[in-house]
Amino acid sequence: MVDLIVIRIVFVAVLAACAYVLKPFGAGAPEATAGGLALGVAIILFEMRVRQISLKRLIGAAIGSVMGIFGAFLMSMVISNIGAKDSATIHFIQVGLLLWMTYVGLVIGANKGDLLNLSALGGIFGGEKGPKKAFKILDTSVIIDGRIADIAETGFLDGLVVIPQFVLRELQLVADSSDSMKRNRGRRGLDILQRIQKMAHLSVQIIEEDFPAVREVDMKLIELAKVHDGKIITNDFNLNKVAQLHGVQVLNINELANAMKPIVLPGEIMRVFILKEGKEYNQGVAYLDDGTMVVVDNAKKMISKTIDISVTSVLQTTAGKMIFGRYDDRVHGGAVEKHPPKRPEQTPVES
Repeated sequence: MVDLIVIRIVFVAVLAACAYVLKPFGAGAPEATAGGLALGVAIILFEMRVRQISLKRLIGAAIGSVMGIFGAFLMSMVISNIGAKDSATIHFIQVGLLLWMTYVGLVIGANKGDLLNLSALGGIFGGEKGPKKAFKILDTSVIIDGRIADIAETGFLDGLVVIPQFVLRELQLVADSSDSMKRNRGRRGLDILQRIQKMAHLSVQIIEEDFPAVREVDMKLIELAKVHDGKIITNDFNLNKVAQLHGVQVLNINELANAMKPIVLPGEIMRVFILKEGKEYNQGVAYLDDGTMVVVDNAKKMISKTIDISVTSVLQTTAGKMIFGRYDDRVHGGAVEKHPPKRPEQTPVES
């Protein structure tokens, strides 16, 4: 690090000395020296910034700049043949086009550089560790669900969030549906996407890559994840299983929600609101705030009351977690609230 600092100081000093000796643009010695120092510092700052950029973005920026310069050259040739009398205006337009096209190509090329697959070239590019491994591909169901926006706001979602164009088309079809419920779900999904795009700490890209030979959207997502070695974010149970069979990693929102539920051990005492009668004899059913179902023996007569129960067992199913407990009026009889606020009925979250 110290050697690099010395090299930078020597570089700026040499550039300032050259400006002092050569005096470019007819400037005096003080002005030329100051200009050389300023140019050297600007180059060092640019170099420090470029060091933080991945190889993919550098290659993308270089390709975009070259294409922008080539496009500006072709447009300048057309403008020069117009035959305008004011040559100064023509030259100004040509320079403006050159700067504009180069800048646009540089920015767009650097932004799209993450989509380059350098490992296919082998050699020194095979070991490039770009953000491809951090691709997070959003499924239609998880966009409509909406919880992905809350997770992203907490900062737990990193890397590059990818939204395929075919997912947007499917979402638009849902939003344009004649069914009012589907239409509302589709429009809610579009609002969620706008909310995610406005998050400054999150990098979101909409890609045009498609697989015309594949009809199902789920299989398109799997193929896209294979190409970019990314992960699919979904809450679709079937897509989760199919993707795992294809060797594609899946981030399931429902599995995350189940993992965040509080751990309850047999023998613990917990307070619940008995909402309705259970299927078996003398059972009552309650729900926790996160939707977890609690089946309580000997609680049929305690419907619409909040009671203390003793947990007997916990069962983890594909539909979520279920808690079984028992109410003993001889032990917990004093802990009954007769008029608690009612909670809305919920169902276990499917994983």
